[in-house]
Amino acid sequence: MGKLVAVENVTLDGVMQAPGGADEDARGGFRHGGWAHPYADHVMAETMGKGMGDDGVMLFGRRTYEQFYRFWSKQTDGNPYTAVLNRKHKYVASRTLAEPLPWENSSLLKADVTQAVAALKGDVAGDLVVLGSGELVRSLARAGLVDVYTLSIHPLTLGTGVKLFAEGEDAYGTLELVEAVPTTTGVIIATYRPTA
Repeated sequence: MGKLVAVENVTLDGVMQAPGGADEDARGGFRHGGWAHPYADHVMAETMGKGMGDDGVMLFGRRTYEQFYRFWSKQTDGNPYTAVLNRKHKYVASRTLAEPLPWENSSLLKADVTQAVAALKGDVAGDLVVLGSGELVRSLARAGLVDVYTLSIHPLTLGTGVKLFAEGEDAYGTLELVEAVPTTTGVIIATYRPTA
């Protein structure tokens, strides 16, 4: 049985919106896109790279899938991520996309997302890794399907933006710290497991 691992970049105040670039996600007038770039270092690359080498699969929401496809599928600089992302099977939760999906090894989840992911967890031997995809992660967390959170907690606050755990919703539960890796730039890569 597979484990569902949510891998997220977050600020100290919980914002996860648009860590990768200024034009990544400007919903709600968000103007801080690209906030994670100044904090990248070799420790983060090595730690995050460990989770990409297994036999698992990727799981994306539509917005993140399209953004990753536009960027990562076209990189030719020999970085270690493009080959892994191209090779891994990618499942996409979307109510608007239709198959065939443009990125190789991609499949659309056809049923209710929580039911489809619960079934995938029973079928996949390795991890189901979700990158970004905040709406998807929140729905899976509410259904009790997230087994591990790997959070790269960045030492800044933005005061605005979409948060990993939305305000105004019921509590998602308590978490147990499994591992914490500090980077040279002050990011803490913290791995948590839900306790209930």
